[in-house]
Amino acid sequence: MKVGYARVSTKGQQINGNSLEDQEQLLLAEGCNQIYKEQFTGTKMDRPEFNKVLLSLKSGDTLVITKLDRFARSAGEGINTVKGLMSKGIKVHILNMGIIEDKPMGRMIFNIMASFAEFERDMIVERTQAGKAIAKTKESYTEGRPRKYTDTQINTALDLLGDYSYTQVEKMTKISKATLVRAARARRQT
Repeated sequence: MKVGYARVSTKGQQINGNSLEDQEQLLLAEGCNQIYKEQFTGTKMDRPEFNKVLLSLKSGDTLVITKLDRFARSAGEGINTVKGLMSKGIKVHILNMGIIEDKPMGRMIFNIMASFAEFERDMIVERTQAGKAIAKTKESYTEGRPRKYTDTQINTALDLLGDYSYTQVEKMTKISKATLVRAARARRQT
């Protein structure tokens, strides 16, 4: 049986042929009988659908994925996962690499490709950090998301709490109760 696995980290990754739908089409074209899909960060090995895939595979099955980085973010992680699957008689077919065979040449090629995938990910992280460092040198830089409400809006909403409940103020101002509670707590602490 051929079992497919598709994963994206974020909704923003739904481009350049990486979307769940694109991956699913490739896996279907490869003849997968069952496909597991999830949107979950690849930096964590404990992914719910991937765990289901690993539990469902039996000797003689083939795990099919579109790219190595869909199930492994480091060379060590990928190598250990593939070794574990091969020891159980499960083949691994990475569509952009080929079938990983439990033979010296197959293991060597996989190790090289896993190292390149890890290198590519590390380079992306390094470039992101460099971009952030450059952004931090600018006067207008602020960490995190931009604030949704101005101080005036928050203060006006908090002033309303003297006469109205959190729920009523939320309906009037469209500022969530959670935001109001945090702001009220912060005001009390100052």
